[in-house]
Amino acid sequence: MSETTYDVLIVGGGVSGTALLHELARYTDLNAIGLVEKYDRVAIVNSHGRNNSQTIHCGDIETNYSLDKARTTKRTAGMVINFGTKLPAEERDRIIYRYPKMVLGVGQKQCDFLRQRYESFRELFPKMRLMERDDIAEQEPKVVEGRDPNEPILALGSSDEYTAVDYTTLSEAFVKCAEEDAAKKGMACDMHLSTPVHGIEKKDDLFHITTPNKGTLKARYVVVAAGGHSLLFAHQMGYGLDKSCLPMAGSFYFTPKVLNGKVYTIQNENLPFAAVHGDPDVLVENKTRFGPTALMLPLLERYNSKTFTEFLRVFRFDSSVAKVFWDLLKVRDIRNYVFKNFLYEVPVLREKLFYQSIRTIVPSLRAEQVAFAKGFGGVRPQLIDKTARKLMMGEAKIDPGTGIVFNMTPSPGGTSCLGNAEKDMYLAQQYLGFNIDKEAFERDLLMGEVELRSLDQDPQMAPEKSSHGENLDEEKRKEAQQDGAD
Repeated sequence: MSETTYDVLIVGGGVSGTALLHELARYTDLNAIGLVEKYDRVAIVNSHGRNNSQTIHCGDIETNYSLDKARTTKRTAGMVINFGTKLPAEERDRIIYRYPKMVLGVGQKQCDFLRQRYESFRELFPKMRLMERDDIAEQEPKVVEGRDPNEPILALGSSDEYTAVDYTTLSEAFVKCAEEDAAKKGMACDMHLSTPVHGIEKKDDLFHITTPNKGTLKARYVVVAAGGHSLLFAHQMGYGLDKSCLPMAGSFYFTPKVLNGKVYTIQNENLPFAAVHGDPDVLVENKTRFGPTALMLPLLERYNSKTFTEFLRVFRFDSSVAKVFWDLLKVRDIRNYVFKNFLYEVPVLREKLFYQSIRTIVPSLRAEQVAFAKGFGGVRPQLIDKTARKLMMGEAKIDPGTGIVFNMTPSPGGTSCLGNAEKDMYLAQQYLGFNIDKEAFERDLLMGEVELRSLDQDPQMAPEKSSHGENLDEEKRKEAQQDGAD
């Protein structure tokens, strides 16, 4: 049993939890911080490269982002790039990767949409260029090869930026930096791996975190960053009972290497899930990975059947949840999408059916070149607001103001890890009253490969959720409908 009383204890060792550990160790004058993770390594669930699209979302080629959303996303994405590029080259090259990227428009309507978007976004993204057919062919030959020469195509993209990340190695770098920075300050920074959390209880002014192998850990402030399990812990403590969890699973498919970089397609505004895209895979050489699909799965972790009973505890099915499902399925595009994505999981059929979806990107592909990526794909827990009877897209935070915060579904995925950690660092400061080295934060994360100071915001502003985790307004919810598996 640890005798340390932590100032801040983080439950969950994914990329979000480890990013917060790094920021607390480097930029605060706390005395003791810690992280609890049930597995023997950090970032091996949804943060693992098998379980996400390994993308740094900047907001330029994500067509469901408004200009304001893109500005916020560019800041959080740039922080990840600035962190990675300041590491020694050997470490950097295992974490972040340069690939060309584009969003492809097919048909006159989509081409017109991209031209208009370019005019609105070009100032925010000066490296982004409008790409005509010949430009597309130069960057991605297979996108043009075999396509009807009379079919209008256009793209927005860039050719020389950091666009991909291995979130597991990024998380490991966060931990390494945290331990080194804490040692320099004489700050306690403990990693409790292979340590499941059985319960969290507040007694007087301290939280008691019960574990089977480390006894009871005590902390003044707790941040739970454990995906769908965050809501489970919130429910156990009586918080967020008006929320239900809808886990969305994403699967992927491999083809031979047909793309040099990332190629996205335009989001269907009627669908709250991702449009298909193709990406290089940082873990598998000489392959292009396409996806994701989107399928409701009654598990809090993909390929872990033990999380089925935990799903039942956070699903809390009732008439409000049923109403959300009914409203979704009334929309023809969503209804068809759900049925199609169910078929994408059926062996034998799935490769032939999914092949039809990705021919929009690579017309010359053959069905026999498409293979289901077995063992790849994660779960993104989307929340249902049972009071509003709506599906909540994007990030969710439950902050009852009692010294504990529960984070679910960071949006857009791991890209937002340092930005969300910044929010949590300031929330903890408001509760505990410690100091933050703002100059060092700006120097490290807002300056470097990507200049972000012009995009800076007041980090003490409240997150996009209220203290009780209400959902975003309708406009922001639409903006947040980005890649449920990313």
